[in-house]
Amino acid sequence: MPSDRAADPSTRPMPAHDELARARGDRWLPDPPLTAVEEAGAFIDRVGFAVLFPADKVTAPSLWEAVAGPDAAPFANGMGPLEERVWSWKDELPRTGAAWYGKLIHKRASLLSPAMLTALYPGDGEPTDHAALDLPDQAHRIAEALLTGPLPTAALRELVGDRGRYDRAMSALQRHLLVTSAGVQVHRAGWPATVVDLTCRLFDVGGGTDHGYATARFADTMIEATPAELSRAFGWPIATARERLAALPGGLALSPTRGRARR
Repeated sequence: MPSDRAADPSTRPMPAHDELARARGDRWLPDPPLTAVEEAGAFIDRVGFAVLFPADKVTAPSLWEAVAGPDAAPFANGMGPLEERVWSWKDELPRTGAAWYGKLIHKRASLLSPAMLTALYPGDGEPTDHAALDLPDQAHRIAEALLTGPLPTAALRELVGDRGRYDRAMSALQRHLLVTSAGVQVHRAGWPATVVDLTCRLFDVGGGTDHGYATARFADTMIEATPAELSRAFGWPIATARERLAALPGGLALSPTRGRARR
């Protein structure tokens, strides 16, 4: 007859995938949950990157889960107080230089710490960085329009004209980290409009990428990272992701002071 200890599920070895999920939860879920935008900035700085809201087949920290917990479904009852908090922080965090925002991680709305942004930014940190990159014509037009200062999304959509071309242009600019949110423009009626600005005007970026740091930061936050996960997260070719993970030295130290936001 089996002993009580053998029959107790809590004494059985935990499957490896459950151990990894628990370790990631400990790393990604602050206790207590975030209640202030300053706490959100510190959270993004600690994990390096996060998607705004969780999604199927996307394994990454999310700002929503850091605010609402792992079991709460976003927008289950419409736009509630927690949804409003996350939605407003996505514009406030870049405006203050605490985190970059745009579509990047797994091609979803994402936040990057200033250090991760600096490591991935492909240009020299100049307003004309877009000119050296292969972007849609409309992306170049948007970047040129932003040379004189930040603009609301409505003005940029009007500049392009077609909604589909605008979305593709903005996706390209964000994929290359050239633009980010920069607060909102409040109207007397309706939702506030997001304001867009050049990344290099809000953050101290440029002068060379550091993909070694970005890979190490990703691997540290994920606890266990595969080339496929790294490839999907950053949009890197799978061979590139494999090489960069393989090149990580043991015990690589991550500098918390890399890429401080420009104030």
